[in-house]
Amino acid sequence: MKFQEIDIHIIPMDDFILKWRFTEEKYDLLPDNHLNEMKPLDKEASNFLDNFISKSTLHNQIPFKKDFFITIDKARILEGKENEIKKWLYHRALPFDKTVFLSWDRDTSMKTKWKYVVKYWDSIFYGGSDDLTVFDESLEWALLFFHEDEIYWGTNKRFEPESKFDES
Repeated sequence: MKFQEIDIHIIPMDDFILKWRFTEEKYDLLPDNHLNEMKPLDKEASNFLDNFISKSTLHNQIPFKKDFFITIDKARILEGKENEIKKWLYHRALPFDKTVFLSWDRDTSMKTKWKYVVKYWDSIFYGGSDDLTVFDESLEWALLFFHEDEIYWGTNKRFEPESKFDES
């Protein structure tokens, strides 16, 4: 399989094992137009993505293999700080329309846009149970939602501190 073939492996949300996270009021009820942008993948595509991550040796160490990325940033997920995590994700500076892949395990994955990862991160990730890798096929960056309520961002770009302007 190749990344260009993934679209033929999209399955209906009704067949997705984690659909309850996005379709049940008790958890999160996404609007239909957003739900349509969350594209669950079948087991074959999920296995392909899992193997891609494994063969890259990305997670040979936690969060990422030593020297895989130039820059690594970390955020701790704390109760009541959901908006701070949204802002942290937003500041990763990826285009909102960037296609990304979400890989929970060898049987469970999804294709979506970066903006939905930012907007619905707390529906996509459940601390204590999930290890979730978010990436694109370039693997020039990756995001690891780690089950111990930590998020790691790795990139091959150097982060410049945001400039602060004195408006006086």
